[in-house]
Amino acid sequence: MSDSLVELGAKAPDFTLPRDGGGSVSLSDFAGKPVVLFFYPKANTPGCTTEARDFTAMLGAFEAAGAVVLGISKDSVKKQENFVAKQELAMPVLSDAEGDVCERYGVWGEKKMYGKTFLGITRTTYLIGPDGTVAQVWPKVKVAGHAEEVLDAVRAL
Repeated sequence: MSDSLVELGAKAPDFTLPRDGGGSVSLSDFAGKPVVLFFYPKANTPGCTTEARDFTAMLGAFEAAGAVVLGISKDSVKKQENFVAKQELAMPVLSDAEGDVCERYGVWGEKKMYGKTFLGITRTTYLIGPDGTVAQVWPKVKVAGHAEEVLDAVRAL
């Protein structure tokens, strides 16, 4: 269990994960481009759905700014595929079923809800610059307005 985020200016840990629709995606596939990694707790839950739909709605603007957007959770590929189909998502969503990437990015840890403590993903977004280093981190994301804020940061790179 990790609760330390990758620091600003640090090299973003590379990874290869299976994605919706088959195949896999590696962070290194996008060397030279800004990459938005948004970690979300669970597919097809209200906050995660809103966040993923907001990124999908703005995907054209992210692409126009030269950026790639990737969603990551511990859901299985099958659950991710259902999420993409049901919510009409346009960006790849990756399955970190083993939790290795969540651990390395410091988003897996203790959470509290309704007085209960449990382990889960803390909604976190990373902006990785074209040079592969962490340019910005949004810990404990509040969904409303988040995609717009991330797009502004991409444009400012």
